[in-house]
Amino acid sequence: MDVQLHPNDEISNDCFRAIANYTYDWESWHSPEGRLLWVNAAVERMTGYRPDECLAMPDYPLPMVAPEDRDRIAEVMQQAREGHFGNDVDFRGIHRDGSERWLAVSWQPMYDESGTHLGFRASIRDFTERHQLREQLRLHAEHLEQLVQERTARIAQLEVHRRKMEKLAALGQLAAGVAHEVNNPLAGIRNAFALFKSDLTPEHEHFELLELIDSEIERISSITHQMYQLYRPSQQQRGRFLMEKAIADVVSLLEPLMRKTGVRINLIANPKPVEVTLPEGEVKQILLNLIRNAIQASSSGEVVTVQVSTSNQSVRVAVRDHGDGIDAETLPYIFDPFFSTKTGQPTNTGQSKQGMGLGLSVSRSLIEAMGGSIEVDSRPGEGAVFAAFFNRS
Repeated sequence: MDVQLHPNDEISNDCFRAIANYTYDWESWHSPEGRLLWVNAAVERMTGYRPDECLAMPDYPLPMVAPEDRDRIAEVMQQAREGHFGNDVDFRGIHRDGSERWLAVSWQPMYDESGTHLGFRASIRDFTERHQLREQLRLHAEHLEQLVQERTARIAQLEVHRRKMEKLAALGQLAAGVAHEVNNPLAGIRNAFALFKSDLTPEHEHFELLELIDSEIERISSITHQMYQLYRPSQQQRGRFLMEKAIADVVSLLEPLMRKTGVRINLIANPKPVEVTLPEGEVKQILLNLIRNAIQASSSGEVVTVQVSTSNQSVRVAVRDHGDGIDAETLPYIFDPFFSTKTGQPTNTGQSKQGMGLGLSVSRSLIEAMGGSIEVDSRPGEGAVFAAFFNRS
């Protein structure tokens, strides 16, 4: 509501001074040269300094300004002396007790009725709370932006994973079909070969060739079995067993390979035996693939470390080798079906490594079906660590 004074009414100088003194903002009046002539009582509320102390300051208001902002306020004072005006220049004020406040200054020149320059007035308001809210909003916005970026990256990862799973399903379905077609005639070949082999004695000059044929038939059978498992859902029932016992069984199966390559296995067990409820046969196959790969990647005399640890509801089995490692270009593809780094590479026995590239694919499919995962950390020349994470139940 507008209030108008009667033309005959007058307001005394004391009334104007009372209005200025009781103004909530920090008000001051300066001479044309910038010398402080008057400051209201609000200055003490904002800075802890009384008006008389301010009037005695030779370089008012700089002692009450944070050192980082003094040059800015000195520039404001210079602009005010030159007759310019300005609004809402932020700066940090220092209270007498050492606390810091966020303030904003506005200023304008003053003239009398005849146009004589009387100096300038400055008005300083405290917006610390608003600044804190603004800072909180900024941090909140940054946090939201980070969450959006993380969610976007996660969606991209899931999309890549989905495409890989579609590829895996297609390749697995094809592999299962091929394995089925190969397995039937292979069974006939195996039976016929067994009859043929039984008619020959170990003293026969070609008996060693028969042993080679027998091992190759067994290898073909193993490959078709892996091709089945690449697509076929799990058929095994979950059961309770000790993870250390499963690892010991796998190590026993790999003893012939360990003797042949000269590689040893060092098991670092959890302080307390780890009991899980999982399909034991599939867990053993995952461990067999990982440990066998580590042995094949190692040179004679080296040690493959298998370490068991627990966290919350999961069990981590880490298999570390000291082989050549995996380069960054190859690492993204090691779990792809039919991708192998072994073909054509010599082993420490002088023989050529052979692989269909199904071991890691099958292992990842099996462990993900259990709700777990496999992670790998490797650098060229530093070996590799394959960590399998199993849910306890």
